[in-house]
Order: sequence, then C-alpha cells, then structure tokens
Amino acid sequence: MAHPVPPARRPELPPVHGAVICVAAPCLVISPEHGQLTGQGIDGIYHSGRRLLSRCVLRVGGRDPVAVQGRSLGADRAAFTATVRTGAEAGPDPDIGVERVRHADGTERITLRSFTTRPVRLPVELSLGTDLAELAAVAAGRSGPELPAGVHAAGLRWSSAEAQAVVAADPAPDDALASAGLLRWQLELAPGESRTIELRTSRARAVRAPAGQVANPLADARAEGDDPRAEAWFRSSVADLGALLLRDRDEPADAFVAAGVPWRLGLAPAESLWAARMALPLGTGLAAATLRTLARTQTGGRGPDAGMIPGPLRGGGPQLPPGCTGTEATLAFPAVLAEARRWGLPEEEVARLLPAAERCLGWLRAALGEDGLLADPDPGPRRCETQAHAHRAALLGADLLEGCGRPGAEAWREWAADLRERFRERFWLDGPDGGRPAAALHPDGRPLPRLTGAAAHLLDTGLLGGGRLAPGLLDRVRTEQLARLLGAPVMDSGWGLRSMAFREPGHNPFGHRSGAVRAHESAVAVAGLAQAGFEKEAAGLLRGLLDAAESFGYRLPEMYAAEQRTLGSVPLPHPAACRPAAVAAAAGVHALAALAGIRPDAPAGTVALVPLAGAPLGALRLSGLRVAGEPFAVRISRLGLGMVEEAADALQLGG
Repeated sequence: MAHPVPPARRPELPPVHGAVICVAAPCLVISPEHGQLTGQGIDGIYHSGRRLLSRCVLRVGGRDPVAVQGRSLGADRAAFTATVRTGAEAGPDPDIGVERVRHADGTERITLRSFTTRPVRLPVELSLGTDLAELAAVAAGRSGPELPAGVHAAGLRWSSAEAQAVVAADPAPDDALASAGLLRWQLELAPGESRTIELRTSRARAVRAPAGQVANPLADARAEGDDPRAEAWFRSSVADLGALLLRDRDEPADAFVAAGVPWRLGLAPAESLWAARMALPLGTGLAAATLRTLARTQTGGRGPDAGMIPGPLRGGGPQLPPGCTGTEATLAFPAVLAEARRWGLPEEEVARLLPAAERCLGWLRAALGEDGLLADPDPGPRRCETQAHAHRAALLGADLLEGCGRPGAEAWREWAADLRERFRERFWLDGPDGGRPAAALHPDGRPLPRLTGAAAHLLDTGLLGGGRLAPGLLDRVRTEQLARLLGAPVMDSGWGLRSMAFREPGHNPFGHRSGAVRAHESAVAVAGLAQAGFEKEAAGLLRGLLDAAESFGYRLPEMYAAEQRTLGSVPLPHPAACRPAAVAAAAGVHALAALAGIRPDAPAGTVALVPLAGAPLGALRLSGLRVAGEPFAVRISRLGLGMVEEAADALQLGG
C-alpha cells in the first residue's frame, strides 16, 4: 500500500530578534550584538537582497576583542564597543578600546584607542569573506561556501556569475592575503592616541539613482512633551519609514516603503498602502507615489480580476485559510486616495489616480458574492475585517467620486447601508456578556466565533469631509461592547492588542494571527477607539504600545509575544519578526496623531481638532507635520485641549 508523501516542510526562518539591524533601502546590514560578522547565519552586509560580505572578524594584538556593547545609532547605523587587554600594562584592566561604527551603505569605521602609558605597536587583522548569496538562500540555509578572494587595490574582491563585491580599506593594509581573506596592519599608538581604519563594502558595478530622484517625501516632523518617550518613539518611527523607502524601478521618481527587513525588503501592496495612509500627517507625497506605483500593477481587461491590485497570500492563522493581500490593497486604494485628498493631495494628482480608484471599486462590485458579502479569497470565508475594508472603500470612494464630480456616489452609499444591515444580522453573535463579532463566516454561512484583533478594523471607518468620520458597520451599542472587549485583559496584553483573545481555542502568544501583538493593529485600535469616544480603552492601549516601544529601543517590531504584562516584565520579541517594519514604524505616527485628533479637509480649507480626552501622555506638541502642503503644528495641553500653532493661511479651524 502506497503511503502519501508528506508536503515539503517550509524552511524555518533564522532568528533575528537579537540582531542589530541597519537599513537604508536597498542597503541592509545585519550584525550580532558583539559586532563581529562571523560568516554564520544571516549576518552580513546586503545590497538589493545580495550578501556582499558575510565575514568581517577583527583581531587586535592577536586577540579577539571583548564585546562590551552593541547599540543602534539610528535607522541606518550602529556602534559596537569592545576592549582588548594586550598585557602591556599590569593588572586586569583593558588597555585598548575598540569602537566600530557600521553603516547600512556598507561603510565601517574601526577606531582603536590606546589607554596605555607608553607607546604600543599593535598588529591589527581583519578576516573577510563572502558567499555572494541571495538573502532568500541565506534564510533557507542554502547559501553555499565562501568564494575565493582576490586582491583589489586597497582591499579584496569576490566574484560569481551573478554578482561581485569589493572591500576597500583606508589606510591601505600593509599586507593583503587573498588566499586567507586577510588584511593586516601594524599600527603605532602613542598614549591616548586613536587610529581609524575605514572599510567600504560595495558592488563593483554600483548603479546610482538619477540625480534629483531620491528625495524623501516624508516631512521631518517632531514630537515633544511631558513624556519624553513620545518624542523618541515618533523620531524613530519617522526615521525608520525613511530608511525603508524604495524607488519604483519603472518610475524612479516614485517611492514607496518596503514591508520590512530582513525578510520583506520590497513592495508589499497592502503593507505599503497601510504605511502610506498612517503616514499622511507627514505629507501626501508618499501616499501619492505609492498609489501611482500600485496603479501601474493593476489588473486590466474584463476578467474577474479586472481592477484588482495583485498581492500574495498571507497566513490567516490556525482557524482560517490564507487571505489575499491583493484584496486588502484593492480595497485600501480608493480609501487612501480619498483621505490623501483630505490631507491636501493636489487635485491634479487626485484626478490622475481617480480612474484606478474607480477600477478598484468596479472590482469590488464584481467580486461580491450572492449574499452581498466579500469572500477572501473567493470562494473562501467572509472575514470580519474584509467587510470593514469594503465598507470603508465604498463610503470613502463615494466621498471621492462626489468631490471629483464623478457619478456613482449615492449608489455606493446605499450599498454600504445594506452591508451594515447584513453585517449586524450575520456577523454579530449575541451572548450574555453583550455579544461579539464573529471573526469570519464560513462559505456555508456558519460563523467562526473567535474574538480577534482584526475586529479593531470595525472601528476604523475613515475620514470624510468637514472632519466627519464615516459611519461604521456597528451601531452605537455594539460599538460600545466591542470597545469594552478590546480594552479588557483578554485582548489588551498590557503591551498592546492581542491578535486573538487570551481564552480562545488555539491561542498562541507568539502566533502572528493567533495571539501575538501586531503593532499596526494596536495603533488602528487606538485611533478607532479614540474616534469613537472610548478614551479609557484607547489610552490603555496607547500606553501599552509606548511602553513596548521603549523596551524595543523605540523600534517596534511588526509583532511580538502577547504574554500578559506583570510587574517588572518586558515584552518578549518574536524571533522571526521584521524590525523595522513599515506598518510598525507608521504605527507610532498614527497613534500619536490620533492622540491629537487631527481631522483635515484641505479641499474645504478647514481642519478640526478632536484630542483624546484626559491627555494620557500629558502635554504634547507635534510640529513639522503637513496639512494642505504646508507646515502644521498642534499642541495638546495637560487638560486635553488642542490648539493649532502653525498652519497654511488658507486653513480655518473647524469641526
């Protein structure tokens, strides 16, 4: 009897939670905390997904330096401090300090400082090597052996059929041994003197972007206030978004944010759109460029996928099959365009993108099932959050069509009203505790009675004209019940929102969709709760996110374990999470902007302020934002009162 062949096991991603990561897309450096690139695991210097250098081991005076500290200096650089005891002085104290500053672009400065009381002659040796492997191969454990090196000017060179890399040193080494991959110096250091060796790792045939086409579209905004951690979180969020910027190969003037490093340093339609939407307070340039980039990928023709933004499948957790990120991106497209217009995207840019948004709405109309709900993917389950995304696309799409003088707005509003009735009848599960929304409906109509973090999307209704928010799928009573559930310990871990309630079957505190805290979903919950008027629940989740951000050095990973917070505990990292990640970085901007309650309507020349009551972080000032294309600054007092300090002359305070 033949036995079935088990499916091939998916390779396990190497852990990266302890790595020090520098990124300036498409450049990436992954270092262990001690700073030595040993050639093991995923560590190395990468460019466009290719590992240019995997081994860079420093020896001083014939000894391995003793690692003292590894720390991030910013999104694109890190420092590693070590010491060496040469024996030139009696006693246990180290007498040589070593500081390595490593940049994402492949530059490293190694500074040696003498603490001795007499001159010292130091042999310094760097052992270098690479496999020139692609990141995907490295992650799968099939990168191959190191390649032989050749001497190249002031350093070494490696070549393969697909790529080549060069390491150049300044000052040039006294000796270069290609067969061993060694560069050697003999340095003379007087007492207290420092000497620096600079390494530059690059592709031999580097391609530069055309001049003038690499401008960062994000405003250099700042936060300051009573809680200094808010400033650090906001600053890191903005820096990480800038570090993840990539250029569209077809149109290099258009930039989007890569999904995250190290695993997804490329365009991910849903994540890139989410990040652009959350970053709208930093200007509309990123949203416009991301929308243009995705419009070029939109499916044409007249088939069932016409108008869809393609996207890969994404795991749905243990209870549901994978979902289609293309569905999420297609529904987000008209909503992001509509909100970008409210934040000040010029009307000519809106007009250019409007046909693609109309095609997205056309796809939605054609993709609806006979039950009036949207499956994801067809003919799979009707997910709770997919209906929320479709409802928001319809209402914000109607607002966009009407504002641009296009037909169809009223029909979409009527469809949204019908969806609200269907959703309340079919998705809401009544119970003695007040009920809850189902996570999904199976194709046969059976509900999946799980409480998940995706329910937060029911509160994310979107921004309409005049500072108004679009109506949600839930009525006020059910909204209040959902707010209570999201703020309860079964969902609020103390570090952010769980992706599945603590007591649900299959709960896993490390599960991407079955328990772990997903930073952007927590920020969506904060903003939605604040907009719906549930200040206590919003403030609790906001404080948890800020505390988690502090624990992670203000660079939140895309997800982390949802172990319940206890006295003295810290959030546990997920070993495979991207960090930085676009949506996690944008979450910091989104959450703090939600605290200020900024609701612009640039076409109408107004901006409303609805700050979160109670000022949970004390006084807060956000400056350098962009509304209607001009600088915008707002101050929130300790009493929760908002005041606009700087705005475009044409804007009037409304709402």
